[in-house]
Amino acid sequence: MPDNCDLKQTCFYDYHLAAGGKMVPFAGYQMPVQYPDGIMQEHLHCREQAGLFDVSHMGQILVQGQGAVQGLERLVPVDLDALAINQQTYATFTTESGGISDDLIITRWAENSFFLVVNAACKVQDLAHLRQHLPELEINPLEDRQLLALQGPRAKEVIAELAPEANSLVFMHGCHASLNGMDCYITRSGYTGEDGFEISIAASDGIAIADLLLAYPYVSWIGLGARDSLRLEAGLCLFGHDMDEQTTPIEASIAWSISQSRRAGGDKAGGFLGADIILDQLGNGAAKKRVGFVVDGRAPVREGADIVDQQGAVVGQITSGGFGPSVQAPIAMGYVPTELSTVGTQLQAMVRGKARPITVAKLPLVQQRYFRG
Repeated sequence: MPDNCDLKQTCFYDYHLAAGGKMVPFAGYQMPVQYPDGIMQEHLHCREQAGLFDVSHMGQILVQGQGAVQGLERLVPVDLDALAINQQTYATFTTESGGISDDLIITRWAENSFFLVVNAACKVQDLAHLRQHLPELEINPLEDRQLLALQGPRAKEVIAELAPEANSLVFMHGCHASLNGMDCYITRSGYTGEDGFEISIAASDGIAIADLLLAYPYVSWIGLGARDSLRLEAGLCLFGHDMDEQTTPIEASIAWSISQSRRAGGDKAGGFLGADIILDQLGNGAAKKRVGFVVDGRAPVREGADIVDQQGAVVGQITSGGFGPSVQAPIAMGYVPTELSTVGTQLQAMVRGKARPITVAKLPLVQQRYFRG
């Protein structure tokens, strides 16, 4: 981990300190893991009110030029031609061996212009990957942009007042909008399982926009700790933990992210890195699968814990785990052989040498509440 002096800061760094944020190193940045109310209360506040997340460490990239659709489709198993202007999709950068080098959100800004949001720890390698494979396209990191996520059931009340045009969006759509005269790009999306919005803004407007949002008494800063527990309850993968270059989209249980037209028999079948391996697994099954778990007792099961069967043989590993404040129980995700992935299967996780009963559970563990119209 780099020394603190080597860590970057978002434009909200001083704001987090003033709000009592506990800053930790994360993906090369100093980021708030929690505020004085604590992770449990922040989590529940987001589920019940509206939480504001600083996600400015994420990479924002603009890819444009003639052939942008065809170029990007060589790197992601998605039908980008099917996206309307201002519509977005979840995608993965696949590898030649069928693994995942990052997951991202792609929004179509114009016919040949795509706005990508990639993971903070991967943005340097993602830029290199794009430039290596798409030398014919303009690939520009938007380094003067910051990103805020306003999440929770009351987020729409804020946006209805400040940017009515964005409040009419449905899940996975965006629009250019103005917040109190400040230009931004707002999408109805997020990483909590709740209805909400992500707002891309000029760094020079960042503090003023945060002030505007936090002026609502039911909007509060939320840190990385609650962001993690919220996404875990929602069954959402964290890259580098629940999926990586050694796991395929099929093993990661995100086969839904592969467009029908890119599958065998589709009019754009294959053509992306690792397609032969991924499409074979899609048709014939994979040996292992990501699943959710509920955990007996109150103590959490953490990432890295071995999963064992009833005979004590190691069959898999926990990739994310913690306490779920909304379900008031410890929860987890991990990989098991496909034959042990059926909901209700009884297994055990090893915690400090002791076997803890766990049960395969249907994902998401908390109902997702995205606004689909």
